Amino acid sequence: MTQRQRLISGQELWQWRKIAQQQALAANVSVMEVDWLLSAIAPLERLALKLESFKDLPQIQLQLDIDELDRLWQQRLYNRLPIQYIAGVAPWRHFKIAVSPAVLIPRPETEQLIDLAVAAAKSSPLPVEQGQWVDLGTGSGAIALGLAEAFPQAQIHAVDRSNEAIAIAKKNAENLGFSDRISFYQGNWWEPLAFLKGKLSGMVSNPPYIPSALVPQLQPEVANHEPRLALDGGEDGLDCIRHLVTTAPDYLQTGGIWLVEMMAGQAEAVIELLKEQGSYTNIQIHTDFAGIERFAQAQRNSDQVKENEENTFV
Repeated sequence: MTQRQRLISGQELWQWRKIAQQQALAANVSVMEVDWLLSAIAPLERLALKLESFKDLPQIQLQLDIDELDRLWQQRLYNRLPIQYIAGVAPWRHFKIAVSPAVLIPRPETEQLIDLAVAAAKSSPLPVEQGQWVDLGTGSGAIALGLAEAFPQAQIHAVDRSNEAIAIAKKNAENLGFSDRISFYQGNWWEPLAFLKGKLSGMVSNPPYIPSALVPQLQPEVANHEPRLALDGGEDGLDCIRHLVTTAPDYLQTGGIWLVEMMAGQAEAVIELLKEQGSYTNIQIHTDFAGIERFAQAQRNSDQVKENEENTFV
């Protein structure tokens, strides 16, 4: 598609916007999505859209041809294609993150993982802010990007099974200026990171945690369009978390931080998994902004501490 084909007059775009707003109302889709989409694919401020001052512009450069935009908008209305996949970006913290159907759309609640990592680092007696951190199941790279910004002296490692996801995560790191601070690996969980055993300051992950039977019951935007690989956590939703609980002690240094996102109702089971594994201390549960128990945090204890705790139960 040529640049000329993506130019549209303000009047034409205003007419498309009016029709799109009417269609949104009829399809029970938020009318606000129309302006969010236009501000993402055109150099238009929200205020200009609200005041309709763009209507008199002779030309507006779109990132999509207007016919392609309309085709994708119809998919949003009738197939519930997520608006972020149409725009190709999703807001996360203060970043604009590139997304596609190959990656999970980063959620606002996941932003708290970065704040929790920062708080845990501040309370740690170790200089973990300067260490090595890993984002397992990186997807779009959102968590890795957040860690890189929060810990400017740390080296970040990001892993995903999907080659397509890794390509998008690398693109985001390049766009945001973090390419020299984040290393990306295609593989299953820890497989590409054997060289980091016993060296990690922290592990952060938003793993698949939805029970398999519940995935088809999610919103159609999620169930029908987002990658099942990033959603399905097995029969009880805990397969991936269980794996991370079991394997992380081999990679975390003593005092290293273990931090994951989970589903509502899983906190008690995750606490039990961490306790039973025996290599963790300072186990905590944190709620999200809605008050839902959403995050589990722990620290890798020393082998001596573990041995003493085992002797206590004899």
